[in-house]
Amino acid sequence: MNQTQIQTAEYWESYFSLSDSDLEQIYNYLLETEKPQTVGALADLIIKHRVREQANELRRVMAGRTVYQPQRAYAVGEELVFPALKLAQGKVTAVRSGFNPEYGDFSVITVEIKGKSREFAADFKKQHPLNVSNGTELTAQMAGDAEAIQHAYGPAVTAKIEAALAGRDDFVHLGDQWFVKSLMADINIGHLHLTEAILEVANGGPLTMAEIAPQLELDPGIDPQVQEFSLTQQMLLDGRFDEVSPSGPATWYLRRMEPEGVQTTPERLPYKPIPYDRALLTPQQLLLEQELDDEWSDLPPAPSAGTAVLTLAYPHRWAGTLPLNAKTRPFFALGRSPRQRIILVDDQTNAQIVGWVVAEDRYIYGLGDWYKENSIPVGGFIHLSPGPEPGVLMLGYDRRRRQREWVRLAVVKDNRLQFELTRRDIPCGYDDLLIVGTDVVTAVDSHARRAASLQMSLAAHLMEVFPSLAGLTPQNTVHAKTLYSAVNMLRRVPPGPIFAELMRNPAFKAVGDHYWQYESAA
Repeated sequence: MNQTQIQTAEYWESYFSLSDSDLEQIYNYLLETEKPQTVGALADLIIKHRVREQANELRRVMAGRTVYQPQRAYAVGEELVFPALKLAQGKVTAVRSGFNPEYGDFSVITVEIKGKSREFAADFKKQHPLNVSNGTELTAQMAGDAEAIQHAYGPAVTAKIEAALAGRDDFVHLGDQWFVKSLMADINIGHLHLTEAILEVANGGPLTMAEIAPQLELDPGIDPQVQEFSLTQQMLLDGRFDEVSPSGPATWYLRRMEPEGVQTTPERLPYKPIPYDRALLTPQQLLLEQELDDEWSDLPPAPSAGTAVLTLAYPHRWAGTLPLNAKTRPFFALGRSPRQRIILVDDQTNAQIVGWVVAEDRYIYGLGDWYKENSIPVGGFIHLSPGPEPGVLMLGYDRRRRQREWVRLAVVKDNRLQFELTRRDIPCGYDDLLIVGTDVVTAVDSHARRAASLQMSLAAHLMEVFPSLAGLTPQNTVHAKTLYSAVNMLRRVPPGPIFAELMRNPAFKAVGDHYWQYESAA
C-alpha cells in the first residue's frame, strides 16, 4: 500500500531515462575505479542512486510532519503526511468520536488536503496495514529495495543505459563493458604494427591479450585491464585483426593468415536470394524443408538435443564445410565475433581438426581433408555434439563397413549436367535420395560458372537435370530431395525456391510422396 512509483514496472520500463545526475554518477564511478565496468554494474549503480534520491526526497517531505497511522491520536493543527495517497500532505482541522459495532470506539479526524476536507480513522486499536513503527522504517520501505529492483528490472535499465551512453562521445564500450574515453591508454599505429608482427611470429595466432600487451611496452602507470581494453578497442577497428575465441577470454588472429576459405567465402556456398511465393508450399513440403535444414532456409534454431545429425550437401562437400543451420547454430555464440576458431575432435580417433565458424556466410570451415580421408559422400550422415569444454565439438559420421552401392554420378555432356548410375564403395550411412557425386569436378565447376555467367533461371536448372535423373528410374520420376541435391551442383539454392518452382511451373507434375514428373514442351 505504501509502494512508490520507483518500485513499479511502469517507472523503469516506460518512464526511466538517464538524467544528468545519473550520468554524473556513472562518470564519477568510472573515474574513481579507473577500470572498465560492465553495463550491469552501471545499472546497479544507477538503481541504488535512484533509491537514495527517493529516500532523500521522502525525508524532505516528511520533515516536521507526522506520518499518518490509524493507531495514533491527533490534535487539531497537527500536520500529517499520507504515504498511501502518494505522500499527500494535510492539516488536521477537527476531531470527533466514532463508533462501529465491528471495531468499537475510535476517533475521526478531518484533514484539509489541497483545499478539500477528508476524514480518516484515528486512535484505531485494531491491526491495520498502514501502521508502521516509525518514519525511518517507512522511508526505507517506500524508497524501495535496490536489490529487488535490479532483479526485476535490471535488463530494462541496462538497455536504456547502453542506448544513452552509445550516443555520447565521452564514453567507449567493448561488448557490455564501458569506460571513459579520456582514461584510455594511448595506442598508436606503432603499437598496432608491432601487434601484427607478434601474431605473425605466432603463425597468425591465436594469442590472448595477456600474451600480446606485455610485449608492446605500454605506459606502466596504466592498469593492465585498461591497457588491454584500449588495445582491444583499437584492434577491433583495424581490419588486420580478428577476435576468434568462441568463448571465454578473447583470443586474436592475424586476418591475412587465416585459411583462404575463411578470408573468402568458397564460391559454392553463397546464395543469391530468389524471390518466390512461400504460400505455394504445401504443409508436407514445409516439413521436408525442415528435414533438409538448409542454412539458407532461415528456419528457427532447433531445441538443443545434445547431438545434431546433418546430411552432407554437395556445396559443403565441395568446400570442406558444414552448414550453420537450425541444428548447429545453438552450439555457438554467433554474436560474439564474425569469425571464430574452434576445435573439432573425431569421436573415434580423437584426431583434432581446427575449424572456423564464419557467422555471416553461415558455414563452418576446415573439414575438407576429413571428408576425403573418410570417403564421406554427398548425402552422408554427420553428427556434431558439444565437447568437453567451450569451443570444442565432437565430430563423427555414421561409420559402417564399406559396401558397393549405386550412386548418381554427374557428367557434363552437350553443355548439360547429366547423371549416370555407377557402383561405388560407401563407408557410411547416407540418404539415398540425396547422394550425388562426380568424377569430373573441374568440368562440373566450369559448367556451373558458365550457367552463372548466362544467368540461367532456376526453372532452367531444373529442366536441365530432370530428364537424366528421371531416366534412372523405371517410373521416370524424381524425388524433390534429389532435385534439390542435383540443382545445388550447379547453383546454391535452398529447398524453398525449388519446391515453389515445382508447384508453380506447369511442366512439373506431382505424382505423390514428393515425387515429380517432367513434361517437356518439346
